[in-house]
Amino acid sequence: MKALLNGLVLASGLVVATGTAWAGTLDDIAKNGVLRAAYREDAAPFAYKAANGQPKGFMVDLCEAVAKSLAQQLKKPGIKVEFVPVTTENRLDAIRQSKADLLCDSLTETLDRRAQVDFSIATFVDGTSFAIRNDGPRDIQQLGGKKVGAVAGTLTEEALRRSLAAVHVQAQIVPFTDFQQAMTALEKGEISAYFAGKAMLTAMIKDHKDASHILLASTYLSIEPFALAMRLGDGDFRLAVDRALSRIYRSGEIATIFSKNFGVNAQPTPQLQSLYMISALPE
Repeated sequence: MKALLNGLVLASGLVVATGTAWAGTLDDIAKNGVLRAAYREDAAPFAYKAANGQPKGFMVDLCEAVAKSLAQQLKKPGIKVEFVPVTTENRLDAIRQSKADLLCDSLTETLDRRAQVDFSIATFVDGTSFAIRNDGPRDIQQLGGKKVGAVAGTLTEEALRRSLAAVHVQAQIVPFTDFQQAMTALEKGEISAYFAGKAMLTAMIKDHKDASHILLASTYLSIEPFALAMRLGDGDFRLAVDRALSRIYRSGEIATIFSKNFGVNAQPTPQLQSLYMISALPE
């Protein structure tokens, strides 16, 4: 009986400690006046390091809007955003190891990742597609025996492998460490196609010096919902972020953020418009 009581006391202590940890993010933000936002420096148009050294992109602007809403919810005006650079490889670790509070990235929410971190309501929907040169193969079935590129360690690489296998096409997948490196290889003809998210490819082609020689395929290999990631089990913080995003969607502020990063003449896809209508939770 004594052992059982000791066990219950220990378990109770763990619950109290865990509950304190869950409430910690909002407490820290209120106390320090800072939201630590992780972002990649090479993932335009979603997140990137601008020529002046400042973080920019759709997810960067969205997280800054979230920070403003958190300041209102906490009644702590002047909360600042401290951006923490991360890579594709260490971005989830940055959240899990409490090096950042929120991951502001074009990160696809998956069941496997939900075992490691928590996610906000959806922030974007995109899918894997590919870019080619004007004289390149325009269908995935024409890639047999050719070299194709994707950034290593991403869901894009996984989707590419599955898609090639599904149509029984044997192509050599060349892994790259960053998107610009892959685009340069495509420009030089070192690869026949470069696979990435369609929104990212669209932005890179638009701004590329050799844009007139590069085409974007109309094919989608996958449909991927993006969301902001945060530490697992931080229920209070997740609710505050979801409340912020819902208000941003309902107010129409999301349209301003979209136009700023994709161009005033750019139109969100019907899927994206539906996502914001469905994802915005009522109070």
